[in-house]
Amino acid sequence: MMMCVLLSKTVHILYFASLREKRGLSEESFQTAAATPLALYQELRAIHGFTLKSDVLKVAVNDEFQTWRVTLKSGDRIAFLPPMAGG
Repeated sequence: MMMCVLLSKTVHILYFASLREKRGLSEESFQTAAATPLALYQELRAIHGFTLKSDVLKVAVNDEFQTWRVTLKSGDRIAFLPPMAGG
């Protein structure tokens, strides 16, 4: 008999700008089975009602910009960075 087990991990999420305002937190630890930042953001978007699509965001993992398809590990720090107005 084969069993399908989702590998759950705890990651630390940093929210900035409009995501921080929508979530009401600047950071949190989060339990997920998401394998990539894209899957994690889609999960968070469904839970918290984020309206920004991933294609307008940048993602950093452990303080380095990454692609949306990099593999996440337990303990990773993920930052979702919306476009920022500057001046």
